[in-house]
Amino acid sequence: MNRSRKYPPPNRLSRRDFLKLCGLSGLGLFLSGCGAGANQPEPAPPASTTSSSQAAAPIPTATPAPVYRAQVAIGRVRSYDPQALRAELERMLESLGGLGDLVRPGAKVGIKPNLTGETWWDAGLPVPATELFATHPSLVQALAELLLDAGAGKVTVMEGLGDPLIFSRWGYVEMAKPVGLDLVDLCCPAPYLQFIPFPVGPKYNIYDSFYLNGLLKELDVFISVGKMKCHATTGVTLSLKNLFGIAPISHYRRSEQDNNRSAFHDTAAFDRRVPRVILDLNLARPVHLALIDGVLTGEGGAGPWDAGLSPVRPGVLVAGRDAVAVDAVAAAIMGFDPAAPSGSLPFTGGENHLALAHDQGLGTNQLSEIGITGPQVRDVLFPFKTVK
Repeated sequence: MNRSRKYPPPNRLSRRDFLKLCGLSGLGLFLSGCGAGANQPEPAPPASTTSSSQAAAPIPTATPAPVYRAQVAIGRVRSYDPQALRAELERMLESLGGLGDLVRPGAKVGIKPNLTGETWWDAGLPVPATELFATHPSLVQALAELLLDAGAGKVTVMEGLGDPLIFSRWGYVEMAKPVGLDLVDLCCPAPYLQFIPFPVGPKYNIYDSFYLNGLLKELDVFISVGKMKCHATTGVTLSLKNLFGIAPISHYRRSEQDNNRSAFHDTAAFDRRVPRVILDLNLARPVHLALIDGVLTGEGGAGPWDAGLSPVRPGVLVAGRDAVAVDAVAAAIMGFDPAAPSGSLPFTGGENHLALAHDQGLGTNQLSEIGITGPQVRDVLFPFKTVK
């Protein structure tokens, strides 16, 4: 494969120049707010020049460790080699405390990848869909193996498919069989006879409940494995936005001709509905672990329906228990300020759903409140082109 043609090199601008172009507040955003150097102690004060006979030297005291609201792990991996993926993902999860307190013996675990779109696009893609805009099955396999090793009794990969051929054509059937995973299309109620209600709770924004596949209620652990991408409406589409796919298309579209969840969208140019639907979905079916696939992906779009979509190689993974924090760190890696005001980059098409999630108590999008293990944001910074 001619990788130089399919994967153009990243922008050659210096990081400082890039941040100036984006209107961000200088390198300080990434060197301090992004967790870079957050675990470094303050420099010691200069030694006193006073004679020991005049005054006793001050006794040095240890700098207290910072206290963070959330912990997020960043990993580096250059390909979807199964062994490399598993090793790096295992290191990341261990740095967050491991899976022991999350996965109890015999637990039922659901993994929700981002498998948006339809397979009829495949013939015109420059690279496979799972290297461009969909979660790669090798990452899901590595995660599933670690979950089973931790004691999970059953692991199910679930997605509301816009095309029933996706599981087979994008490598999920081939991946799932040797690992012993179940594959479930959440656009169908099976094994239930019908979809069942999932209440959002008193903090609901648009929907007070959703009708979803009942298997989502049986889970002990629910994991969102998003793809690192930009989005025309939400600016970025990561682990929170990934939950759009748990809703059956048939119940959340404006007309039978729509093969998407069109009822979730606002008809206005600046969308205030989608960001709040994202919050409602995450309240109805909370995420216990978020993981972002940024190994190979696309910039300039969320899928081939965006004309500017092109392949890129960030070579990163991001994981954590706080999905809002995970998305905030991923957005920072992409060159964006996750706390940017609505209407500014990348949130020019709708309100900043990360900020709304923070305000409603779903997690934190404040980089100063997030401790980062592994490489820091400045080490893996990979500026993304937004959707035109």
